[in-house]
Parts: sequence; structure tokens; C-alpha cells
Amino acid sequence: MEELASEVGPDRIEVCYERFGDPGDPAVLLIMGANAQMISWPEVFCRELAGHGVQVIRFDNRDAGRSTHFHDGPKADVMAALNGDFSSASYTLDDMVADTFGLLDVLGVDAAHIVGASMGGFIGQLAALGHPERVRSLTVMMTSTGDPTVGQADMALFREMGPQPRDRAGYVDWYVRALPVFGSAAFPQDPVEVAKMAGRYHDRGYDPEAMMRHAVAQVAAGDITARLRDLAVPTLVIHGDADRMCDVSGGRAVAAAIPGAELVIVKGMGHSVPRQLAAELAQRIADHIAAS
Repeated sequence: MEELASEVGPDRIEVCYERFGDPGDPAVLLIMGANAQMISWPEVFCRELAGHGVQVIRFDNRDAGRSTHFHDGPKADVMAALNGDFSSASYTLDDMVADTFGLLDVLGVDAAHIVGASMGGFIGQLAALGHPERVRSLTVMMTSTGDPTVGQADMALFREMGPQPRDRAGYVDWYVRALPVFGSAAFPQDPVEVAKMAGRYHDRGYDPEAMMRHAVAQVAAGDITARLRDLAVPTLVIHGDADRMCDVSGGRAVAAAIPGAELVIVKGMGHSVPRQLAAELAQRIADHIAAS
């Protein structure tokens, strides 16, 4: 697929995106998580979903891949944010919601089915809360409500992964070792293909500070549990029972907070979208879209 870019939203940032399927079909917008590029949505998953009669749009969030990066922003201080000081935030998740709808505006899409993973799931929830008329259905994966008592990471995994090297070769080696730790170890990936993907991540806009900028924005968004109780958008919550980056309690909390939400726990899935689950996940999302 051809990667395209447009200036979007009130901030007029550049967003890189791709489309799969017929542009005349109902739109499904995929929103990725913190420091994750649009190619983290596997192409096989995008094509499987498009095969259900929808057009699929994936894009790089601000500070990811080939979209605008905020290198000149303040140095992100996650610990200060956790203590209530958000002065190091370069932007908010509401700004990222505006990017999302800005992209739909550029593409001439009035309303879309939104699918968000991890931080992208949080952005999707905020999008549905703020503009329910533009969200036909919501699917959130491996995400939480912002309640600090649920959806927390297993801190041991960060020690197991180790720090990310900045050089390309070091980063590729690190990613091949780290993916089974944070991802879905029950669904092993070909190390050669993983290395190729890691190289693409690095080449498309590797930015180690972006993770911290995303993290501060998400912490600043706070706990939205109470707001979710008034959400009337049809919602599907998907979470893996092996997710160490965002504990399954986060997904359970989202489903419990949103009236009528459907919860699907996927055995063996971690904090990734493994190719072995592409068809199953696409089918579940397509069924949810059809029902909504």
C-alpha cells in the first residue's frame, strides 16, 4: 500500500496514513498505542478486516513513525506526571483525538468505526466520549480506564527487556529479544520477519523520547471510569490473558464501565497483534461492526 500524508486537525500537524479496501465502504480507523507506528497493525490483519466489506485506515500518531514529531517540546517527566505535575506535557490526548478526527475530515469521512490498541484504545474512548456522533462503533484492545488500580504493567518485564539501544543494529537485536517478553509468547513470530519489521520501525522514525511524551499525555488524561458510564456507543473490549504491559484487569474495567460493552478475553494474547490471531480478531471486530 502507498503511504500518504496530510496536514490535519487544529494544530495542522502532518499525519502519515494508509488505506485498505474500497474507499466507498464504511470506514474503520485503527489507532495504535504509545510509541507504536501504524505498521504495528499487521498488514495481514488490515487486509483480513477489509475483506469484511469495510475500508481500513491506519495511521501514525503524532510522535510516531512518519507523522510530526515534537522534538522541541519539554523533556517529558513521567514521575512528575504521576505525582500530578503535568508541566512537561508537550500535548494532551485530547490533542491526539483532534488529530484523529482531523484525519477523517481530510478523508471526507463523517463517522467511522474506531479500533484502538493500548494508548490508542484510550484515545478511542475519549473520541467516543467527546464526539459520539462521529463514532459508529468502538473496539478497544489491550487498554484500560486510567484507574491506577487496574491495567498496570508487570514491572519485571522492563528489566527483562532492558533499555532500547539507539543504533539501528542494536535496536533490531533488542526488539527480536523483547517481543516475546511484552508481546504474545504463545504465538511465536519468525525472528527473521521480526528483525525486518524492527528495521522498518527504526527507519520510519525511531524516536526514543516519544514514548515518554506519549506516557505523560496518557497519565495527564486521568481516570475516565465515571465518564464511561454514560457512553452510549456500541463497544467491544478485547484483551489478552497474557498481557504483561497492560494487565487484563484494565480491559475488564473498561467493559464494566461502559453500558452494554462486550468483553472478549483471548487466551495467550499479550500486548501485540500476532499474525496467528489476525483472522480471529478481524472476524470479531467485523461481527461487532455488523451488529452495531
